[in-house]
Amino acid sequence: MKRLLKGLCLAAAVTFADVHGDDPAAGHTVDIVHYWTSRSEAAALDVYRQAWIGAGNRWVDLAAENEAALKRVVSDRIAHGYPPAVMQWNVAASSRELRDFGVVQDIEPVAREQGWHERLPNFVLERISHEGKVYFAPSNIHVENWLWTSQAIFDEVGLEVPESWEEILTAAERIEAAGYQPIAIGAEPWEIALLFHGIMYYAMGSDGYERVFNGEAEAVLDEEMLDALDLLRRISRYAPPPAAREGKSWADAAAAIGRGEAGMQFMGDWVKGELTLLGYRADRDFGCTFTPGTSIAYFMVLDAFAFPLTAREGETQAQQEFARMVFEPDNQIAFSRLKGALPTRLDVDPGELDSCGQRGLQELIKEKYRTEVHSRAMPSHQVAAWIGILAEFFDDESISSQSAQQRMYQVISEG
Repeated sequence: MKRLLKGLCLAAAVTFADVHGDDPAAGHTVDIVHYWTSRSEAAALDVYRQAWIGAGNRWVDLAAENEAALKRVVSDRIAHGYPPAVMQWNVAASSRELRDFGVVQDIEPVAREQGWHERLPNFVLERISHEGKVYFAPSNIHVENWLWTSQAIFDEVGLEVPESWEEILTAAERIEAAGYQPIAIGAEPWEIALLFHGIMYYAMGSDGYERVFNGEAEAVLDEEMLDALDLLRRISRYAPPPAAREGKSWADAAAAIGRGEAGMQFMGDWVKGELTLLGYRADRDFGCTFTPGTSIAYFMVLDAFAFPLTAREGETQAQQEFARMVFEPDNQIAFSRLKGALPTRLDVDPGELDSCGQRGLQELIKEKYRTEVHSRAMPSHQVAAWIGILAEFFDDESISSQSAQQRMYQVISEG
């Protein structure tokens, strides 16, 4: 992030050349940097693309491999004086740095015109605003603490939806005995971290969870952290071995749930977008519930678009038009359906969402306490080390819970 912000700060004072060569009569041209590249993500993004093009504008797609690659692209583009018009961004506590350093512009005129202050949940408005002005156009809310189940396998084995981790382990044992893979997971280390954070919240509660991700290293040494690691170890025994997962992604794991080849997957609601795109339906082919003992408030991720400062003629107007388009209710609903997410607007019709979406929306409305405590609050180098430790522990039975705990403590204590 520091490298990114150095580039951003340098670029804030640069006079930009017009690299688009727009013809005003032909609408606006915007280049969009994003890392939504899975099939469902691409389909969801196409909602905005088609709406933008349908209004007579031009869309230049700049797809990055992942979030880190996106930040490199944005940093390089801005540092060299030709920032993208629009960039996808996960809005977290660290996003304030973009606003504090004055490298993204506000879209407050659009927010007031469209009534964002009245139509968005307060916790969303707080995250996208700074000193009374809105800086991000929110596209959707993702929730990470979902358990996805194969309806075919659960029906065949005669299983009810698990309501505790012990019931999850019992279900896994019975699924394995029936000849199926109990738990689906890909080869990406962050998938294991996401699973563990649900277990960690369950074992440590909100207080312990907050202490860890707020950087209190001593909290990592709590006995409950050992309990969480022990439970992760038990879960790991029902997942495919590393060699069987090699080259596979979370989307491949989701497809195994849809095909009835694996029983359960712990993953964010983007799984629903992938399953829906493959033709599977909630309550017919797959089930959805929240992982036991977790609170939705601690597992929400807010996707949005940000708009770098620019001196190119007409681009600020184009950015504002883009923000208007993102907030249109039909676009929010269509995008969320395909992405598997929840729309950010409070005034959408819940009937437009499937049963999983309705369940998520009900939980979202019910939660009164909002928090920004999340693993993403940790500095990026800590996140990488934290995830690496959990992935090694998950895949190597010779690593004890105590050893993993000490390594995690070292990561947090060294800052």
